[in-house]
Amino acid sequence: MNNATLESQIHELVVQIKAVLTERGESMATAESCTGGLIASSIVAEPGSSDILAGGIVAYRNEIKENLLGVPHDILERFGAVSEQTVEAMAEGALRKFGCQWAVSTSGIAGPTGAEPGKPVGFVWMCVANSHEKVAFSEIFEGNRNEIREKSVYKVLGKLNFLLNKQKSTCTNEH
Repeated sequence: MNNATLESQIHELVVQIKAVLTERGESMATAESCTGGLIASSIVAEPGSSDILAGGIVAYRNEIKENLLGVPHDILERFGAVSEQTVEAMAEGALRKFGCQWAVSTSGIAGPTGAEPGKPVGFVWMCVANSHEKVAFSEIFEGNRNEIREKSVYKVLGKLNFLLNKQKSTCTNEH
């Protein structure tokens, strides 16, 4: 997938997410490490995004993850910044901090350095959360630093879009 195609697909996801959140009167926030604000930037690129984006925190350093997002020090010590537990806590922190209904978070190794045993360059943990559930997942992306970051944005926004639509159809079926 080339860069222009990925950007176009990210834009389409943002349009779809914005439509669902706007229809529901809901908002979202981001808690980003390896994507460095790229998720929030992708959303802000869409006109009217202030209707759905409450805000975002780029928590690149562990002390920022702790101090601004409330990630417990113990989690960072035991599991590391690039872990399921950390992205779940980051997403929960964003939900609390911004008082919104949805949050996404990312933490990974975009490279070209930083790999460690069990966590190669391209390894990214992501999470989508709301007040009812947290869905954390990981992937190893191929490519250079920017490609890894963009693929992470696409993947986490794709999961958010999926969960929004799943919840929508579940709510519709209940009535």
